[in-house]
Amino acid sequence: MQQFELTRDFLDRLEELIQAEDSAAAFQLIETLHPADIADILEELDTREAQFLFLLMDNETAGDVLAELEEDERDRFIQSFPPEVIARRFVDHMESDDAADLVGNMSDEQQHEVLSHLEDLDQAGDIVDLLHYDEDTAGGLMAKELVMVNENWTILTCLRELSRQAEQIDEIFYIYVVDDDGIFKGRVSLKKMILSPTSTKISNIYLPEVACVNTNEPAESVARIMEKYDLVAIPVVDSIGRLVGRITIDDVVDVIREEEEKDYQMMSGITQDVESSDTVWTQTKARLPWLVIGLFGGMLAAYMISFYEAEIILFPATAMFIPVITAMGGNVGIQSSAIVVKGLASNSLGVQNIFHNILKETGGALLNATFCSSIIFVLTLFFNTGSLAMPITVTISLFTVILFASLLGTAFPLLLNKMKIDPALATGPFITLTNDIIGLNIYLFIGKFILSRFI
Repeated sequence: MQQFELTRDFLDRLEELIQAEDSAAAFQLIETLHPADIADILEELDTREAQFLFLLMDNETAGDVLAELEEDERDRFIQSFPPEVIARRFVDHMESDDAADLVGNMSDEQQHEVLSHLEDLDQAGDIVDLLHYDEDTAGGLMAKELVMVNENWTILTCLRELSRQAEQIDEIFYIYVVDDDGIFKGRVSLKKMILSPTSTKISNIYLPEVACVNTNEPAESVARIMEKYDLVAIPVVDSIGRLVGRITIDDVVDVIREEEEKDYQMMSGITQDVESSDTVWTQTKARLPWLVIGLFGGMLAAYMISFYEAEIILFPATAMFIPVITAMGGNVGIQSSAIVVKGLASNSLGVQNIFHNILKETGGALLNATFCSSIIFVLTLFFNTGSLAMPITVTISLFTVILFASLLGTAFPLLLNKMKIDPALATGPFITLTNDIIGLNIYLFIGKFILSRFI
């Protein structure tokens, strides 16, 4: 399939056809496109234009497109339709997990109205079941649609049953095996089923050692498990081991993307998930807390400088190197914490590796501190040819600050992770502010100790 590129010319042409209410020509422009590409187009149109285009699609395509829309755009768009249309044109033709996501964002009253108009009662029941799970758990991610066979069935019985079950599923990734009580037992290969005699029982050919997750498993943990075992889908079981659903790779990709966006925003000092389309007030609420904390941190640093005012007056060059010390401390701390946070996020930093990682970071910090402090010694010696006091002060201070910032940047995310707090917090303004204040105090204290000897 050739990749579609959304251009201004394409949008202008489409909008002209919509304005002219030329349904046939407008549909011809989009009929061969992937639902994800159509979703991109709808996000560029206003509500009326998007409605016109949406009503040209068949029910199945409309449901797929709706699932591809960004959550905010989907909610805005869906509000323009009456509950009966939402139910029969969209929800009835979506997979249960996507339908539950859509319905879950509605008010209780609207949920009731939409569910009451569903023609497929099994779909309505699946949606109600899924709405009971937290959206950040395996239960909130899973879909009810799957292919399931009994371990006591023969292959002939299974093949007949598969043809019936497959009608409700777009793609079959795995065939899962259960016992008479619905307890998950494993999965069976379609290849083995085809190559084995039709009288063979599934219990003789299925694979029992298969990764699965509980409905209460955190979404991030599900993503790690699927990544570790290279799975395109994973079965979900309830508290007593009954097979209740499956999670596919596309849902996990969404989890990984959302987590990365959240971590990136937290690293940037944004306290909640925001989009460029959010209101000014929403964006301000997310950004202001760390700005206020930074403001007070800056005031604290300024107050600390006042304690060393006499030394700065006697040695004015001391003030010139304050930005260097604080910047290096903040940068080193962020680098160290970023490495640790990445290891924690990918689950590659196990308990056995923590002590080794700290030792390795210490060695790296010593090398970085030695290299950078050597450079600063030469530079300060050049600017202060008459005395060794300032070069020695700045060199020792920079060495100490780099070493301390590196160790703090390594230890702090590990501590947060131990306390069940998102370690991404350690790569944001907090670690920068902490290193700035402590680094500045180290520099001024060392300066006071050394420079006072030259008065």
